[in-house]
Amino acid sequence: MSEEQEQPTGADNNSAKPAIRDALISAAFELFLDRGFERTTVDDIVQRAGVGRRSFFRYFPSKEDVVFPDHEGCLAEMKAYLEKADDEDPVARVCDAARIVMRMYADNPAFAVQRYELTRAVPGLRHHELSVVWRYEHTLAGYLRRHSAGRPDGTLRADVIAASVVAAHNNALRSWLRSGAEGDLTASMDHALEFVRNSSSLRADGDGAGDAQDDVVVLITKRRTPLWRMVREIEATLDED
Repeated sequence: MSEEQEQPTGADNNSAKPAIRDALISAAFELFLDRGFERTTVDDIVQRAGVGRRSFFRYFPSKEDVVFPDHEGCLAEMKAYLEKADDEDPVARVCDAARIVMRMYADNPAFAVQRYELTRAVPGLRHHELSVVWRYEHTLAGYLRRHSAGRPDGTLRADVIAASVVAAHNNALRSWLRSGAEGDLTASMDHALEFVRNSSSLRADGDGAGDAQDDVVVLITKRRTPLWRMVREIEATLDED
């Protein structure tokens, strides 16, 4: 098929673009599963899809990118969601942002499982996937850093929470993928992300979700008071409470 045939004008051009992109993805995965990733070339993919070579690079910078075709759009959606002004708990916000990625996988379970199996088998794809995951984590951390600005440990706390959200998300997602997309992914994801919410906080008035329940005991005593007596007084105070 010539490049002119691939580029109809007007409204038809807009509808043709997703069709060409989908044809390239479908052809690529058929070949990856049949021949293997390393033995499949871009020329093989475009020949199977029935389009010109330039069409491939119009949609995908590399052969690796065709394995992760939806991540750019998903990342853009996540950024837009986090940029919305709101008064929500920022940790809850990044957990909800992580669910955007989950839905991308859940919308096409068969493709998600195929990609997971392929990525496990090809070291180069695992490295590519790690770079994609890092971009998600970087986006979440950037949002949390803005909400923790001014705190002495704000950057550390933001980075740790972002990493925890990604780890919880990946734990639930990979368990689902290993099962062949069986089971309730949403319920598993909610459970994993709730664990992060219960153990993390960016509140200015405390260091964690349980801080409001912890009392601070101040003991005023003479310098020469024996340590055992100070401990006893502290224990007596706690017993009274």
